Amino acid sequence: MVSSPTLTKVFAQRIVVGVAEFAVASSPQVTLSTFALGSCIGVAAYDPETQAGGLLHLILPDSSSSPAKARRQPGMFADTGLPALFAALDGVHADRSRLRLFIAGGASPLAGSDLFKLGERNLAAVLRFLEAEGCHQFSCQVGGTINRTLHLNIGTGQLAIKLPDRTLDFALL
Repeated sequence: MVSSPTLTKVFAQRIVVGVAEFAVASSPQVTLSTFALGSCIGVAAYDPETQAGGLLHLILPDSSSSPAKARRQPGMFADTGLPALFAALDGVHADRSRLRLFIAGGASPLAGSDLFKLGERNLAAVLRFLEAEGCHQFSCQVGGTINRTLHLNIGTGQLAIKLPDRTLDFALL
């Protein structure tokens, strides 16, 4: 017997967070997704009480080399994207003290030596920001050589972390 679709499934909406972008949502029908995090970092944030969350896909640790670009596209850099994400989360009534955070990416996906160590530098910049903000509790799936894709379900707080060979499910509750 085939069951009828639920209203949540009928009106489900996927928001794709592109490279150097971020998005927030407080609608339970929304799933925020970002794809192919290699050396880039994805930061998922979720407030389980208000069912509000956000997702950032940053590519560089520091905006000092391109302040004009940082003003136009703050999600590109850790030092501008994270404050912008947190400010946007405030706008959907997420409480920073209740935020559940997940960090993914920071890999060295190219074979051979990684002269620039971009994944490591990105991760270090994110960790510095979180420390300065007093965010000491977070989970992560970082490093290595593999790409990761994230899907954050705003209605449930479930985070799917897609790896090349499997999917990990994590509850941001």
